[in-house]
Amino acid sequence: MRFGEAIERERLRALLQPGRGIDTVITADVYGEGDADRLLGEAIAGTPRDRFSLVGAIGHDFYEGTREGAKGFPRFTDPRLREERDFAGYIRMAVERSLQRLGVERFDLLLLHNPDRTGYTSEALWEGMRAVREQGLTGALGVAPGPANGFTLDLIDCVERFAEVIDWAMIIFSPMEPWPGELVLDAAAAHDVSIITRVVDYGGVFHDDVRPDRDFAEHDHRSFRPVGWVEDGCRRLERMRPYGERHGLTPLQLSCQWNLAHAPVACVAPTLIQERGPSARTIEDKRDELGGLPRELRLSEREVAEIRAIGDNRGCMTLKGASVEHEGAPLPDRWPLSGELAELATRWEIAPERDLVRTTA
Repeated sequence: MRFGEAIERERLRALLQPGRGIDTVITADVYGEGDADRLLGEAIAGTPRDRFSLVGAIGHDFYEGTREGAKGFPRFTDPRLREERDFAGYIRMAVERSLQRLGVERFDLLLLHNPDRTGYTSEALWEGMRAVREQGLTGALGVAPGPANGFTLDLIDCVERFAEVIDWAMIIFSPMEPWPGELVLDAAAAHDVSIITRVVDYGGVFHDDVRPDRDFAEHDHRSFRPVGWVEDGCRRLERMRPYGERHGLTPLQLSCQWNLAHAPVACVAPTLIQERGPSARTIEDKRDELGGLPRELRLSEREVAEIRAIGDNRGCMTLKGASVEHEGAPLPDRWPLSGELAELATRWEIAPERDLVRTTA
């Protein structure tokens, strides 16, 4: 996604090696069309398998699918590629090839990556996921909505439909983006689903080296954010900073601790970015900071609530997934709100027309 500067392979490999406070590594097969797997495989080579947790993700078909510009590769559930009866075969193939590139025999957790509506609801798909777990290719299963924010009701629906299969889910969540991820937490807890939170760094703002004068490179993925997001984020960070200083936490550690203070969040995954320019921190420094995150939670319930109020982002964007705002035919990442999902929303005290719509410019 062209965040910051390009990193030479040796430096990135060293960054990815488990240890020094970080013992979970995450990959997705579509990144680099398998190259992310291969690079991580080089990084974990020689490390005893019981010394780290390996998370993989499958979902985009770069084997038979054709890249569609900025949209990327189609999901393997795309009816142009295969029928439901063929889902299990694809899942088995994709998992085996990813593990082969990594040079290991199993994942500790396998995620369904960026599913479309079919991915959230297909019995055949989740039976295929269950099968690879029963075959010993993964220890646990989960779902990772994305890549943009939303999919709230779809994720809750998926967790309810396949509660016996799903162990984990990954969402976007941070003190600057509590909404809409917070709306799925109660349902996840009720079904004993653990949560991984990503983008915990809020595009680098919590690394404390993304400032209003930062010049992003052309095509940097963060350039798609609304104008003024860095300035607004930095203002909010200054209001949050005293909470971290009170407990001996850096801004990034404060964000991580805030995430982990929410049940059932059990893992945080900020993005480590080598920003451009001589004043930028090194990714090695950022990794050490993350690895030094105190294990004990230091924030009180009151502090968590106060920080959330500072970062309140309700209604700031148009969400993906099922939506009352969507008109027309379903898209791979957005579709109309069904009656079934409206009923689900009522049960979880979510009002889609109030809680899942854009309300600010």
